[in-house]
Amino acid sequence: MKDYHINLFFSEEDGGWIADIPDLAYCSAFGETPEEALREIQVAKSLWLETAREDERPIPEPKYRPAIYQAAS
Repeated sequence: MKDYHINLFFSEEDGGWIADIPDLAYCSAFGETPEEALREIQVAKSLWLETAREDERPIPEPKYRPAIYQAAS
């Protein structure tokens, strides 16, 4: 089974790490370290999916993949 793609980046504005799952609207988490942000996004994902099931909302299939860019030679 494919899992959801997670974006992980440092936010100067927030002073910490942000993790988000593009396939799940508004599913994001914050951490002071990359590891903490990744742990927190797993909690957020579980809660997002649980809430969607309880509310009988559609759950999107994992499909987002970032574009891969290669530098020009």
